[in-house]
Amino acid sequence: GHPEVVGTMGQLPEGSVTLIETEEDARTYEPADPDSLAWITQTTLSVDDTAAIVRILTARFPDILAPHKDDICYATTNRQEAVKAVGASVDAMIVVGAPNSSNSQRLREVAERVGCSHAVLIQRAADIDWGEFSGIGSLGITAGASAPEVLVEEVIDAFAERFEIKVEVVTTASEDIAFMLPRQLRDAAE
Repeated sequence: GHPEVVGTMGQLPEGSVTLIETEEDARTYEPADPDSLAWITQTTLSVDDTAAIVRILTARFPDILAPHKDDICYATTNRQEAVKAVGASVDAMIVVGAPNSSNSQRLREVAERVGCSHAVLIQRAADIDWGEFSGIGSLGITAGASAPEVLVEEVIDAFAERFEIKVEVVTTASEDIAFMLPRQLRDAAE
């Protein structure tokens, strides 16, 4: 039901794409032509999120084609790594993103998994339940891959209005990949 997946699958003829969501799906998938396969992933899933499924598919179908490395969006993986780096050392974590965003939900789950006792997903500063944050000494803030930076700044500003804050930016990876527009859009822009 994710819009990216629905849209991608809708670009190809009915039946030419199979959605594999779980490791069990990967184990039981029976393609019409096992020698003519390729896999892609939803860009908002991290490499960690898809690694087990990809391992199963490549073990079952050794000739399956993978995307080129420069086609993969690493924003989700990089953000999860950052949450892993700071999650256990903060009293609470705010993930800015939409409630139907799988990558934003994963960020909240990653924070909890690494030991952050209180991790919440909000869409914007107006959604902050201030009672949940009384008495904390440190707060981590991250955002889903599609959340605009302005919403993160809005959350920081809301905390600055109520508390004395010191912002420390934690960088675990530098994102310098640029994606080319499809040829049709490049031609139209010229």
